[in-house]
Amino acid sequence: SVIDATLELIKSQEKATEGNERVKEIVNRLLKDLFNAMADLDITSEEMWIVCDWLTQTGKNNEWGLVFAGLGIEKFIDVKMDWEDEQAGIENKTPRTIEGPLYVAGSPESVGYAELETEVEEGAERLYMSGYVRDENGNPIPGAKVEVWHCNLRGLYSYFDSSQPEFNLRRAIITDENGKYEFKSFVPVGYSCPPNGSTDTLMSLLGRHGSRPAHIHFFATAPDFRKLTTQINIEGDPLTFDDFAFATRPELVPHIVRISAEDAAKYGKDEAFAKIEFDFNMVKEKNQAPAGENHRTRAA
Repeated sequence: SVIDATLELIKSQEKATEGNERVKEIVNRLLKDLFNAMADLDITSEEMWIVCDWLTQTGKNNEWGLVFAGLGIEKFIDVKMDWEDEQAGIENKTPRTIEGPLYVAGSPESVGYAELETEVEEGAERLYMSGYVRDENGNPIPGAKVEVWHCNLRGLYSYFDSSQPEFNLRRAIITDENGKYEFKSFVPVGYSCPPNGSTDTLMSLLGRHGSRPAHIHFFATAPDFRKLTTQINIEGDPLTFDDFAFATRPELVPHIVRISAEDAAKYGKDEAFAKIEFDFNMVKEKNQAPAGENHRTRAA
């Protein structure tokens, strides 16, 4: 066929002793699938060049992380890793879910407690979130690191939004001797992809929105344990189960309790606040188990 002949022509330039065999295998398979799609769907040359322009602009906009999320690629990576864990006999009591593209390494560390705001967000609803990091048997893990990050009330993340102070709404909490963590912040909001950007354009053409519900991201790490990548959704957000990034898992929507100013003193606080209690369960590392960390490139 024309497709096979084209693929053979491309492969004829490959040197058997040169290049990377894994890359050759993947590229040749993807090209075959693409050529078949072009033939089956009668994709025109004009449409292909429109795609080329969109791919170029997506890179210039630094939106590939959003595209991976919006097309379900990052979700499928999680599903595949869940399956690999299951085959290895690993049970994740706290589900993993997507990291997203907005993590930044090197957040300030503190033990037991952290205040996430470097810059106070006026008019925000105060939030205190706390809990324990535990192993598979429910035993606390002292000295575990809980990294937490979320957006401001404009839906923007520090580092990527240069108007915010360094590491605003980003902290790393080392659990205390009882395995406990707590942080003070505010109830975040959801956000949408940049208007008229590459992701927004694609979502519109697919008849979809490009918005996420309010959520908070976490990494949990500890020596001899598998890294946990997860996030919680804020209960009651209208998009909780309509996330364009497909990251919602029912076990990751904890109940949120509102405490009045009159009752705040009972909790040692001096203002009305929302309270979330959530424990992270980590799994011991196993020999010859699939990697729980993908070592992707991250901002720092």
